[in-house]
Amino acid sequence: MNDDAPTKKRKNLLTIILLVVGLAILFFLVSRFSEEMDVVGNFIRRAGWLGWVISILIFGLFGATPIPSEPVTVLITTIYGPAPAAIITALGNVLAAVVEFFIGHRVGGIADFNKLKEKLPFGLSKVPVDSPIFLITARMLPGYGPKFISIISGIYKVPFLRYLWTTAVATSIGALVVSFGGYGILSLILPK
Repeated sequence: MNDDAPTKKRKNLLTIILLVVGLAILFFLVSRFSEEMDVVGNFIRRAGWLGWVISILIFGLFGATPIPSEPVTVLITTIYGPAPAAIITALGNVLAAVVEFFIGHRVGGIADFNKLKEKLPFGLSKVPVDSPIFLITARMLPGYGPKFISIISGIYKVPFLRYLWTTAVATSIGALVVSFGGYGILSLILPK
């Protein structure tokens, strides 16, 4: 028997515990953050050019939680307008996707996913997760589709550069739609 096996099991257990505790703390902080959107919006407005950096980092935080980032996109649109919000949203969502990818990568390594993959039902083990067409189109699924694709891509160990450029393409399209769509809806709702 390998002497490193108990050490590896302890490291994997510690990683899982730290990941769960970290996600719980992040979830709590982000949920408290979302209750204070006006405070966040005012802070970003007063931060000048650092507001862009702060906004992008907020998207990165959302990547480690199950909370969707669309409300942040709408908030950023009210502050900067649709074109800058689309840029901030695209960059922020790429950062969030990278966080999700590495969470999936780590989970896949802990769970020894290659052994489990063959037992997946409905032929899911044959899904071309590393295909650029799949990575772009599946990311367009509404709701938790993008988070799911990011985590699955990490678990399946999709080559990082392929994952990154396909994520940038899909995220940029989504950012444009949400930013300009949100701006259009807000212009109808808010008084002029």
